[in-house]
Amino acid sequence: MKKTGTITTCLALCTIAFLYLPLMAVAFFSVNNAKYGLVWKGFTLDWYIKLLHNEVILDAAVNTIELAVISTLVSTILGTILAIGLDRFPWSKRSATGLDMVLHLPVVIPDIILAAALVVAFGLLRLVSSWFEPGMLNMVIGHITFQIAFVALVVRSRLNAVGVDLEEAARDLYASTPYLIRHVTLPLIMPGVVAGAMLAFTLSLDDFVISFFTAGTDSATLPIFIYAAVRRTVTPEIHALSTLVLLATVVLVVATERISRRSQQA
Repeated sequence: MKKTGTITTCLALCTIAFLYLPLMAVAFFSVNNAKYGLVWKGFTLDWYIKLLHNEVILDAAVNTIELAVISTLVSTILGTILAIGLDRFPWSKRSATGLDMVLHLPVVIPDIILAAALVVAFGLLRLVSSWFEPGMLNMVIGHITFQIAFVALVVRSRLNAVGVDLEEAARDLYASTPYLIRHVTLPLIMPGVVAGAMLAFTLSLDDFVISFFTAGTDSATLPIFIYAAVRRTVTPEIHALSTLVLLATVVLVVATERISRRSQQA
């Protein structure tokens, strides 16, 4: 029994090392004074400073944040409405099963399939309007498409946790539907809404496949810029940029996890 536990521990440590050592290596070389090669030549923050003077990277950062903020706001509103509608409306068993399957589909479907489907959809929409040329609008719509499902799932789990007792009590006191949603339902599920929004923001911030398939010439994001730069050569500036994106993602994930934990304990 003890031997089995030792083997399990070793496998777990090897798995963690396999996942995180490459990330630590990127952060390590982002502060290495050597521009090329793997030789340590001293600690420096020059590569981070140079990022602040690189207009191409700054433009990509602005596009990334703009895309993430807009898509997160829209998907949070729509995802919350969808979650409330699915959980509180008296659907038939067959309809509820079908809607659950549709809701989970964007989560489990490969990104490349969803991206290819969006390319086809936008190609058809361009026959109607030139608004759907590759660019920021297409990217926002593409991100909203998969973000809604994640937000709805998080909010719906919060709705299941709080139950319907307080809402039924409010109904017994003659609360109207707008009053019920505004003063009872939304305050109760707000931790789930915030957690879903932060998760959607994180997914948008790191997305590459859908952004790559829908981006235009002037709407490159940081993941697209990193991909294009790595194909030419890997420089310390790329290491620094990757480290900053990684840190931002870690902060958002940790914050989302803590908010979700508090919502479950509430």
